[in-house]
Amino acid sequence: MNKLSKISYCKALLNGFEYLLENHKEVFVIGQGLWSPWYVGNSMKDLDKKYGKSRIIDTPISENAVTGAAVGASLCGSKPIVVHPRMDFMLYAMDPIINQAAKWSYMFGGKSNPQVTIRSIINRGGEQGAQHSQSLHSLFAHIPGLRVVMPYSVQDARDLLIASVLNKDPVVFIDDRWLYEDEALVSDIQLLDLSKEKPKTIIHGNDLTIVSSSYSTKIAKKAIKLFQTKNDKTIELIDMRVINPIDTSVIINSVKKTRRLIVVDGGWKNCGLGSSIISSVCEKIDPCLMKVSPTNISLESTPAPASNILEKVYYKNEMDILKVIERNLLNL
Repeated sequence: MNKLSKISYCKALLNGFEYLLENHKEVFVIGQGLWSPWYVGNSMKDLDKKYGKSRIIDTPISENAVTGAAVGASLCGSKPIVVHPRMDFMLYAMDPIINQAAKWSYMFGGKSNPQVTIRSIINRGGEQGAQHSQSLHSLFAHIPGLRVVMPYSVQDARDLLIASVLNKDPVVFIDDRWLYEDEALVSDIQLLDLSKEKPKTIIHGNDLTIVSSSYSTKIAKKAIKLFQTKNDKTIELIDMRVINPIDTSVIINSVKKTRRLIVVDGGWKNCGLGSSIISSVCEKIDPCLMKVSPTNISLESTPAPASNILEKVYYKNEMDILKVIERNLLNL
C-alpha cells in the first residue's frame, strides 16, 4: 500500500533528483547556481554535499557550452541533466538543443540517442522585465525530436522528472517558480514511461472543457472553484502534462461531451500552445457542433512589463478565467 506524504512542489523536485542520483550512477547534473542554497529555489539543496561536486557540477555562465557538453556526454552513455535557472537565457543554447539533441536519433536511424534532460525554469513577476520573464514552452514544443514536459501537480513534478531522465529521447523539462510553494499529498514514487503519458483529467464535468498546463492549471482550478460555488453547471479540467508530442484523445473526448472549450496558456497567442490545441480540436470536431466558439486565454502580444501595476494586468489570473467561463456558460 502506497504511503501518502505531504510535500511541496519544490521538495518533490528535490526528491526526484535524489532518486535519480541514488539509483542511476550515470546521472549527473550540470548548470549554473547548483551549489547555491537559493538559486534554483532549494530544489537541489545540498545535493552537492550528498553526491559530490563531480556529479553536481556548478559551471560558469555559458549556456551554449554547458548544454553542448551535456549532449556530448549523453552520446557516450551518461544521463546528464542540464539546469537553466532562467528559460530566457536558454536561448543561447538553441544549437545544441534544436540542431543537435533533437536531430541525432533521426539522422542516425535510431542507433544514437542523446539521453539528455534539459531542465528549464520559468521566472516571472517581481518587476523583472521583458528579458527575465518569458515562458517559451511553445517554441520548444514546435520542434520534432524533443519531448517537452510541463508538470502542474506536486506528484508529477517528481515522477515526470524521473521519467524524463530515464527516457531515451531528449527532454525539455519545464517547471515554474510560481508553483514551488504548493503542497499536496503524494504517493510513493511511480515509475512512468514518458512515451505513454498523456493529458490527465483532474476535475470531471459535463458543461465545459478547460485545457491548461503548469501554472495555468493552478489558476484554472481556482476559477472553476469560484464558479461552482454559485452555479450548478460542471466543468472538466484537463492538465496537459506533456506538450510535445501532444496526445489530443483525452481533450477530443471531453469536448465531444461538453461542446465547449477554453484553453489557458501562459505564453503568447500567436503560434502558441493554446492556438495549437484549439486547431487540433477543430480539425477533429465539426465546429458546427460546438455551442460556442473555443476561447484562447493567453498573454497579450507584448513583452512583459517591468511595472508591478502593469504586471497585474499582463499576467492572467483566476478572475480573468472566471469571466470567460461565465461568458461561455451564462452568456454574461
